[in-house]
Amino acid sequence: MELKNPLFLMVGIPVVIAAVVVFHLIKMKMQYSGGVKAANTRFVKELPEYKKLKRFRNILGYATEAALIVSMIASLTLLARPYKTETTGSGVKKRDIFLCMDVSYSIYNLNAELVDRLQKVVSGMKDDRFGIAIYNTSTVLYVPMTDDYDFVVKKLEDIKEYFILQKQYMDKFGKYNYTSEIPDEDMDEYKRLRTELDYYDAGTLVDNMTKGSSLIGEGLASCMYDFPRLEKQNRTRVIIMSTDNAQEERSKPLVELQEAAELCKKNDITVFGIFPNKSQFDQDMSMDYETDKEAMRECVELTGGSFYEESDSLSVDDIITDIQRKEAMEVEEITTTREVDQPKVPLTVLMIGLLTAFGCGMMLMRGWKLK
Repeated sequence: MELKNPLFLMVGIPVVIAAVVVFHLIKMKMQYSGGVKAANTRFVKELPEYKKLKRFRNILGYATEAALIVSMIASLTLLARPYKTETTGSGVKKRDIFLCMDVSYSIYNLNAELVDRLQKVVSGMKDDRFGIAIYNTSTVLYVPMTDDYDFVVKKLEDIKEYFILQKQYMDKFGKYNYTSEIPDEDMDEYKRLRTELDYYDAGTLVDNMTKGSSLIGEGLASCMYDFPRLEKQNRTRVIIMSTDNAQEERSKPLVELQEAAELCKKNDITVFGIFPNKSQFDQDMSMDYETDKEAMRECVELTGGSFYEESDSLSVDDIITDIQRKEAMEVEEITTTREVDQPKVPLTVLMIGLLTAFGCGMMLMRGWKLK
């Protein structure tokens, strides 16, 4: 244990000793000054009761004096501020996890299951951070990287409502190519659903008429750049991407999926891909299920991640459990040195000393006087 202000003890202790010596010298000089002296007290002083009371009174007096001296030294020690130096290291396994979801209407079932499962996972997180990005034509940073798990769970609950609305819309109105085909009695419900869906769609459909839909590469690349301090590789970075890889571009995308995967690999970001089962794949699109699946698998495995195809034998729940088993990188240990005050011992001694002095003083004053 070291002292921040040792001068208090270096000066204070000699002062306390000097004060005690001066007190006793004055006490000796004043022992017989003043008052009326009594004669023939030897008989009284020889009485056993008198000796007993005098001895006890002396003990109380010495104890009071000692307690006060100890209290003063403890106070000086507190003023000197005892402390110890602690060195700590932070070699904790930590991950930054981004959920990157293609929110085109073709995979609402997969997204709804994924969000539902991740709510439970996020609630049990510790030290990891979590973020959410959603994309179609354009990307929206729905939840910036955070360790506020309550907030993340709430936002997952909110976006789950989006996928429920997508399902309601597709079940009832997905078969119509034009608004004019919708029966009049269903128009109110259609308008209600479109109004609620437009709230979510607005940010993900910027320039949709010129760029197209489900721009997978741009979505993945945008999500990658949402990681805070991307150049600092001090945490394991993971992207969980759900998509059917059914890109419908109307002009050349800025980034294709292959290029986005190479960027992720370059920045040590592992991508786990979740692909819908064949029954969920939109059969009306001019896309090929196997071709899209294999192209996505190749890009995901390029980053060192795993590719999952949801099926009757492999549910979203199984997929997320498997991703959780992946070992997180241990952060490079950062050593921190700090000074921690240690007032506990001198403060305890001070309190005991004051209580002892108070107790002895009360007994001297009230119950143990010579009569």
